[in-house]
Amino acid sequence: MREETTVVEKEDNEDGAITEEPTLKRGFQFWAIIFALCVTGLLGALENTVVATSLPTIVRALDIGDNYVWITNAFFLTSAAVQPLFGQVANIFGRRWLTLFIVAIFTLGSGICGGATSENMLIIGRAVQGIGSGGVNMIVDVIVSDLVPLRERGNFIAIVLTVYAVGSSIGPFVGGIIVERTSWRWVFYMILPIGGFALVLLFLFLHTSYKRDATFAQRLKRIDYLGNILIMGATAAVLCALTYGGSRYPWGSWRIVVPLVLGLVGMAVFMAFEGSRFCREPVVPPRLFNNRTSLVVFVNTYLFTVLLYWVLFFIPVYFQGILGSSAARSGVQMLPITLVSVPGAVIAVIVLSRFGKYKGLHLAGFAILTLGLGLFAHLGPDSSNAEWVIFQILAALGSGMVLNTLLPAFQAPLAESDQAAATASWSFMRSFGNVWGVAIPASIFNNQVNRYSHRISDLSVRQLLSNGNAYGHISSEFINSLSDPVRGEVIGVLSDALKLVWEVSVVFSGVAFLLVFLEKQVPLRSELQTDYGMTEKGRPQKRDDAIFESPGPNSDTTQV
Repeated sequence: MREETTVVEKEDNEDGAITEEPTLKRGFQFWAIIFALCVTGLLGALENTVVATSLPTIVRALDIGDNYVWITNAFFLTSAAVQPLFGQVANIFGRRWLTLFIVAIFTLGSGICGGATSENMLIIGRAVQGIGSGGVNMIVDVIVSDLVPLRERGNFIAIVLTVYAVGSSIGPFVGGIIVERTSWRWVFYMILPIGGFALVLLFLFLHTSYKRDATFAQRLKRIDYLGNILIMGATAAVLCALTYGGSRYPWGSWRIVVPLVLGLVGMAVFMAFEGSRFCREPVVPPRLFNNRTSLVVFVNTYLFTVLLYWVLFFIPVYFQGILGSSAARSGVQMLPITLVSVPGAVIAVIVLSRFGKYKGLHLAGFAILTLGLGLFAHLGPDSSNAEWVIFQILAALGSGMVLNTLLPAFQAPLAESDQAAATASWSFMRSFGNVWGVAIPASIFNNQVNRYSHRISDLSVRQLLSNGNAYGHISSEFINSLSDPVRGEVIGVLSDALKLVWEVSVVFSGVAFLLVFLEKQVPLRSELQTDYGMTEKGRPQKRDDAIFESPGPNSDTTQV
């Protein structure tokens, strides 16, 4: 069933003339697509939380050892690297078959992981799963952008977010039950029926239009192969350096410096190539950043994602390393973040749709987040329960206001024809920030432990926590195995090391807050202007100028 259009007469208040205003009726097919996107988003929510809970069990079962980091990082690498490519493919070949491919790849990767009999097989499965996950994160936003005007998108993103929140909330418990009562393999196998259900829904209802004015071979030639190779290679090099820097090798080692420099130089070469005359159709068009608002939001997306993972990975260090909580208990102690941030994000996108103002949300969000991060620096062994609960609520409230309001702000100054490329580029930057959000605070933490390690009287414990190994050894089992006074000395060192971790995070968040002042409040479009809208099965979309004729995007044209 195609989205119907009715025309409503409206009196012009200035001269009494009657004008026609299009009104969109959203029928069964529209809501079926939204439901399918919710199920698709659930795949990512379960993967993020269920796998994290069961990771120690999987590492022991397959005897993976210190290569366990690649179970996560192979996923991060492929997830980030493919997003620009998927955005370009979505523009050239349309959304339908790409979405089906993405969900199928995610499901296939889950099956490979579930059947893994070795470390290498599991890591390969996670890499395949990451390709699908990167696509899922991007394509859901792209399709919603095709179906709903920018001003209204928050309401529908809120629906998808609500389902995601449910999946994220039940994920840790489901993962724990699976590991305790069955086999860890069902952590991955449980994805298969959900992925299959999503594929059926998408195949039946996701029928969208796209430009069919070229042959398949001609469309293949439009792909920016060199640009994609450059960004994928650069991403891989940076991730390899961040994976082993400060842990397996010192940060000054050539094994870390060489890939890190090559990766960053590769990023610079990629950007130069995209803007050159040799690139006919760039995978990341430079015009996306020709206005200051999109450029600022792009930078703040990176900073925010870094901070998000900063908190998620280092709040548990406080609970387990300083308070001595078990992994399960620290998960419960982090509930204030889960219970506030996602519902807060839902409310924020609804407010954005209602008032169309994102700059105020960003200012308030980064201000509150900065306050929360600063307060984390005051947490110590003697802090009360009320303190760490309230501080988490503040940080979660601030992050919730920013979480899903960055993308609409990035899209606002850009033409609708660039929505897929814009969403993919934004999603890439979000994924790229993930690994930095672990590497930066881990490096600070390990260096601070080295600085204070002379206060630990037991030489063997001091050596165990030195030379970049502190973060990898933090657990309640390790802390509680120590006897006094060494246990108190270690807790004191860890507490002081964490203070600088949080103080540096305040700088990152403060910079993001100041950058928000450079944003321009661009009105969010109320018209739907797209060549990729919903169609009936087997019927091309009929372009209705009443809907698709645009007065032009409200563009912030300040050049940079």
